[in-house]
Amino acid sequence: MTNLVTANSTIRHDAEPSLAGPSTAAGDYLRALFALGEGGRAATTTQVAERVGVRPASATAMLQKLATAEPPLVEYHKNHGARLTAAGERAALALIRCHRLLELFLHEKLGYAWDEVHDEADRLEHVISAEMADRLAEALGRPTRDPHGHAIPAADLSLPAEAALPLTELAPGHCAAVLHVSDEDAAALRRLAVLGVRPGVVATRDDAVADGVITLRLRDGATAMLSPADAARVFVSPLMTQPTHYTQCGDHTTP
Repeated sequence: MTNLVTANSTIRHDAEPSLAGPSTAAGDYLRALFALGEGGRAATTTQVAERVGVRPASATAMLQKLATAEPPLVEYHKNHGARLTAAGERAALALIRCHRLLELFLHEKLGYAWDEVHDEADRLEHVISAEMADRLAEALGRPTRDPHGHAIPAADLSLPAEAALPLTELAPGHCAAVLHVSDEDAAALRRLAVLGVRPGVVATRDDAVADGVITLRLRDGATAMLSPADAARVFVSPLMTQPTHYTQCGDHTTP
């Protein structure tokens, strides 16, 4: 599986009956496989089950069902795991586009906080059409990112790969911009909001302190202290490959 569906692909998720509206459960599996299959790797049944929140036996049954769909949405082998087919990747990207557009609409137009939109979008993403997704995009000014900084697939379902690393892997003394934040833990999002850690923020990482807590010096002069778990939810784009002083980091603009 690739991380990019090229602009040459004109297949939309309402162009084939099998992709028009995967069930809520099936859609959850497609999105899980997309997230787990970065770089083309296969995901184990256990990994899929944990991400979807079901027993391995239930995951096996659904993966087998998706593998026998017409066209097949998943390649599944008991001993080698599962990965999306090209059709499955298109279906996953269509759902991701709907989800992220809905999150942004709820946030910008309806006043939902960024920690409230994920679950609402989960409920709605399976029932809106590609035409409605396009209208949402137009109403929002053709956005490229959702409230958590995740890239929104384009209308042709293209989604360029991005170079981002967890904040936990950013070396002390290095400067980076926050690219996106995991949106699946509402409590974590509330903690990050209080600390001022959001997409676009530029910061320098200090040395870890007790219990692995990571300290960030933000460009506005504030300091944010993140637990290892919360830091792992923050993905950054390094702005310098060498350690830098905060004043130098502060001169950079966000990507």
